[in-house]
Amino acid sequence: MNRIFFFFAITFLLLPVSYSFGFPTKGQDCSKCHTLKKDEASTLLKNFDQNIKVLNINKSTAKYLWEVSIESNGKKGLVYIDLPKKHLFSGSLIEIKGKKNLTQERLSEINKVNVSQIPLKDALVMGDKNARHKVIVFDDPD
Repeated sequence: MNRIFFFFAITFLLLPVSYSFGFPTKGQDCSKCHTLKKDEASTLLKNFDQNIKVLNINKSTAKYLWEVSIESNGKKGLVYIDLPKKHLFSGSLIEIKGKKNLTQERLSEINKVNVSQIPLKDALVMGDKNARHKVIVFDDPD
């Protein structure tokens, strides 16, 4: 009886140790084995909104997450998908140590407007046309 109890006790105690060797080296990059392509992301996101268009996919600064740049109804945004493609996260990703809103930083980059590409042929110019700094104001008369 003691032998059986001892055997089960040792087996029970060693069982968690056998699972801890799933990734033998610390810092292993799981994104080397896991991939997420635009068509896969589109398929996953179509469950939420048929109008979502996947623009780009990057590794997130947070391990085990893909950063997916999307566009829906003319607006650009970010969502995060985990490596196994089972969870979707929509919201701000904030770095605890630096208190930085990583999502907001990326959204600023994604939505950055190249001022030189704004057509100004019908613009009302006030002041010097060759001024060093220019201010562009948009107005909707309707």
